[in-house]
Amino acid sequence: MAMSKPFYYGGQAVIEGVMMRGRENVAIAVRRPNGELDVTSQPLASIYKGCFRDIPLIRGIIILIETLVLGIQALLHSAQIASAEEEEEDISPTLLWGSLAIGIAFAVAIFFVAPLLLTRYLIDPYIASALISNLIEGVMRIGIFIAYLKLINLIPDIRTIFAYHGAEHKVVNAYESGMSLELEHIKNYSTTHARCGTSFLLVVLVVAIIVFALLGRPPMWLSILSRVVLIPVIAAISYEFVRFGSAHSENRVVHSLLAPGLILQSMTTREPNNSQLEAALSALRKVIETDSSENSQLTHNEA
Repeated sequence: MAMSKPFYYGGQAVIEGVMMRGRENVAIAVRRPNGELDVTSQPLASIYKGCFRDIPLIRGIIILIETLVLGIQALLHSAQIASAEEEEEDISPTLLWGSLAIGIAFAVAIFFVAPLLLTRYLIDPYIASALISNLIEGVMRIGIFIAYLKLINLIPDIRTIFAYHGAEHKVVNAYESGMSLELEHIKNYSTTHARCGTSFLLVVLVVAIIVFALLGRPPMWLSILSRVVLIPVIAAISYEFVRFGSAHSENRVVHSLLAPGLILQSMTTREPNNSQLEAALSALRKVIETDSSENSQLTHNEA
């Protein structure tokens, strides 16, 4: 029987907890107001497990969609549990897609369209080079992103989420190093990780500079359209870079390229406490347990 390809576990912080994605399931561990840990698991939709996930560039778009949809679902679920709502109602598709649409529209407007407008109307009248214009726009985009991170760090609830983010990284780092998944061992691991979404977003912003520079300085309507329709392409290219970088992080050149993203993670992660580490550990153990059980069942059926 052929050996299965290695799988890289990962997830995200949610409200008072952590979501972890496995091969076949996603697990969410959320701390209730009474201190108890609520751990739930559900199977992944087929779109997140199909053959398209293995095709370069296309897989980046699939994973982007997966991250957005699963992320919103996990956040809504965690909000319900953390607020002590006992009714386990299904998340309304209207609420899910509405939240997703608003989030995407906000991100595109703030991080892609706003820098373009500021550059065109405030900077372009004084420069002739389209390349310089795109470089200034790109630097402005990164500056807005960093300012946004600094701003939301002022919100106590966000700082708590960032601590759970740090907990998620610690347990994944421990697992990938082969360390026993015990609380005392996990504490010593880093709160940064090469596959972090923060690093991915920074790569997206840098790749965007290159892609938009190749377009020159077209009319405003076409420039705005390009900032929207090319996002999936930029995300796909960025994902391949992050994937390659994570697999070759021991290489000095690759590590130096990943360094800015790792440094930026200091703004989106915080040192977690034992309670937060326990939540991340419970979520990871749940998906590993489910994967092991399903693999054993598959092997039994094949036999």
